[in-house]
Amino acid sequence: QVQVVESGGGLVQTGGSLRLSCAASGRTFGTYAMGWFRQAPGKEREFVAASSWSGNTAYADSVKGRFTISRDNAKNTVYLQMNSLRPEDTAVYYCAATQTVSPDYYYTRQYLYDYWGQGTQVTVSS
Repeated sequence: QVQVVESGGGLVQTGGSLRLSCAASGRTFGTYAMGWFRQAPGKEREFVAASSWSGNTAYADSVKGRFTISRDNAKNTVYLQMNSLRPEDTAVYYCAATQTVSPDYYYTRQYLYDYWGQGTQVTVSS
């Protein structure tokens, strides 16, 4: 079993920055893809960013150029640096992990992830 725990959420003004962290623990052997998703009030959860074990990345169009996903495999940790935050970025951010057969694979689809964190709230005030 793998546990995933997010941290780093909070309240920030428009244009500000936050860095989210996500640590995976437990049976974390092999290669893992990790991703970030978010759910705003009244909306469905959506893809934000993903990273393969080898560092390949993908982003939602809405965050490209503002958010950066990175990872430290030695620490089983992935980060989401969020810059130029907007009120529409307000949401609960979830981290997800799943084992992959290739270190180069990442996923943007939620159903492909096996392990999920509890989420961390990010609020951007206008």
